[in-house]
Amino acid sequence: MAEEEIMIDEESIALEDSDDSVVTDIDVTNIIPFVMDRYQRAEDYRNNDEERWLRSYRNYRGLYGSDVQFTEAEKSRVFIKVTKTKTLAAYGQMVDVLFAGHKFPISVEPTVLPEGVVSDVSFDPKKPEQLKGETSLSSPYGFEGDGKELPAGATEKSLQDMLGPLEEKLGEIEGLEEGVGQSPTSITFSPSMIAAKNMEKKIMDQLQESGANKQLRSTVFEMALFGTGVMKGPFAVDKEYPNWDDEGNYSPIFKTIASTSHVSVWNFFPDPDAANMDEAQYVIERHKMSRTQLRALKKRPYFRDSVIDEVIDSGESYDKKYWEDDLSDYAPDHGVDRFEVLEYWGNCDVQMLLDNNVDIPKELEEHDELQTNIWICNGKLLRMVLNPFKPSTIPYMAAPYELNPYSFFGVGIAENMDDTQTLMNGFMRMAVDNAVLSGNLLIEVDETNLVPGQDLSVYPGKVFRRQGGAPGQAIFGTKFPNVSGENLQLFDKARQLADESTGMPSFAHGQTGVSGVGRTASGISMLMNAASGSIKTVVKNIDDYLLRPLGEGLFRFNMQFNFDKNIKGDLEVVARGTESLMANEVRSQRLMSFLQTASNPALAPFAKFNYIIREIAKAMDLDPDKVTNNMDEAMLQAEMLKGFQGPPQAGGAPPQGQPPAGANPLDPTGSGGGTIGTGQAPIPGEQGFTGNDGQAGAAANQAASEQPPTPNPLQ
Repeated sequence: MAEEEIMIDEESIALEDSDDSVVTDIDVTNIIPFVMDRYQRAEDYRNNDEERWLRSYRNYRGLYGSDVQFTEAEKSRVFIKVTKTKTLAAYGQMVDVLFAGHKFPISVEPTVLPEGVVSDVSFDPKKPEQLKGETSLSSPYGFEGDGKELPAGATEKSLQDMLGPLEEKLGEIEGLEEGVGQSPTSITFSPSMIAAKNMEKKIMDQLQESGANKQLRSTVFEMALFGTGVMKGPFAVDKEYPNWDDEGNYSPIFKTIASTSHVSVWNFFPDPDAANMDEAQYVIERHKMSRTQLRALKKRPYFRDSVIDEVIDSGESYDKKYWEDDLSDYAPDHGVDRFEVLEYWGNCDVQMLLDNNVDIPKELEEHDELQTNIWICNGKLLRMVLNPFKPSTIPYMAAPYELNPYSFFGVGIAENMDDTQTLMNGFMRMAVDNAVLSGNLLIEVDETNLVPGQDLSVYPGKVFRRQGGAPGQAIFGTKFPNVSGENLQLFDKARQLADESTGMPSFAHGQTGVSGVGRTASGISMLMNAASGSIKTVVKNIDDYLLRPLGEGLFRFNMQFNFDKNIKGDLEVVARGTESLMANEVRSQRLMSFLQTASNPALAPFAKFNYIIREIAKAMDLDPDKVTNNMDEAMLQAEMLKGFQGPPQAGGAPPQGQPPAGANPLDPTGSGGGTIGTGQAPIPGEQGFTGNDGQAGAAANQAASEQPPTPNPLQ
């Protein structure tokens, strides 16, 4: 056996070849059976789940399985694909909810700081410069009467420590004050918020580069159909960007990105004793690779090139599972030109690693188990590396559509309506067979009354030669009753049961003929809001089991491997999928109502108008970054709009709706209230002139009341 050694590079520990010779696996024979044994246990545990998934897939495609037997009397083979309709409806609702804000539903926010710690500081450039060293920031505790209690045993150093990251970043700036700026010219610094926004932008860029939106949609579809959706990542991969030089030569640019991907539930084999990923000791992913894909693994770190060449030379080894032919419309009899590769992520005994000559660092030998990543193909070890992520976590996320507390895999739309789909198919077949039978005559022939040797087929214009009997007795037809309407009623009842079992009513996916309250616009809105209740739990599962773990994985990835200090801080990842559960129309109406209420001068100082305007844009399915201004832009826009108030009226009269200068605000006509002689004298025929007759005065008053007010551009 060629010499093998452990290579430690950037805190990664892996088994690698020391030369280019073909390497056998005499010293790692214990590891391969260990992985294969766990794979067999996980596969056996999944057997019942695979049967459920097959039935779900057949119902979605409209295919009868081998377990469905038809009698001779059954002529119709119709399949009513209501399962497909409801699955796509649920899938569409989840996609609309998750991508309602035109961005991946993940955000990064600063954690809540403890009482007494400075989180914001402000600086006013128009304030007189303070003496050097005399800044309020030197007292991080704040000021007397600010509500902050002195902790027991506090020292000057402990008070200085309350500054946190602000002390290093802002210590050289003079004139800093604790808290948000109170003057119009002040500038407020929030380092934690800045770091959160930078980290969020970094994560969004990574998700965009890896095509995470497409991967998430594939995962959501399998959630709706099979009950469980799986994603994987993040991993550092090299992505090729097309590029041509000035002479037209293709010179691609390779960039290392954090990639996330969708994993089909059919290729996902989790720990059979776990109910979710937090409890899983290991996970195995099954790959179906071509020679090209297998050779491409040699470009990735810590893969054993010589072993990969040996595996390719030994020939293809892919063994199809029983369910693969059912998933494909074409099932070839010949073998598959592919390789079966198993990717293992999970715990491994340290003693087993030591027994196989894996040089474990001394500080890690104290552990009983270490998390490893192992790749196997054709009984050969392609890669073995300790989990490079800190902390060590299995990089898979599995989200259930409907949580099954006693199984790892959830329950989907197709399984919930499996029985009702069977009933609908049966009643519809009976209705079709009965309609065909009742729509035709059953012909009876008395051959004794006919001339022998005649063709007994019946068609329009047919002539039969009769040799005896009464007319009409030799050939006559019998009509069967039509009872298909009763079968269709049972079909409709089964369809209603499908609505109840799935929580996906038919009007939610375009059913017509809704009666009662559903015939009005407000009624439809009420029904849609009620229907969205069934999807709330599903989206919450996506938040808890998929989005938050994915966001936290990217956050840890950047904290560990990204050296940009501007994105690092005491931050937390928040999943935003459930924020879009409320119907946009209802949310928009509530926001507009709140905006009107907050416009009250007494309440306006307490309202965050910038946030309200941005949320209104989101509710209207608009990008708030493109249609709203920030505070500086809003102030500039307000100054510009002042010029569009309209020119003053002739004679120096104030704008309509405003009292003249010096007039009593309670008497805008200027006719009394201690302001006699001020303002513009009334003209006969206008409102306020006492000489007007009743009819003319009424007409003038009506005209004045119908005059539209001058619009306020800031409202």
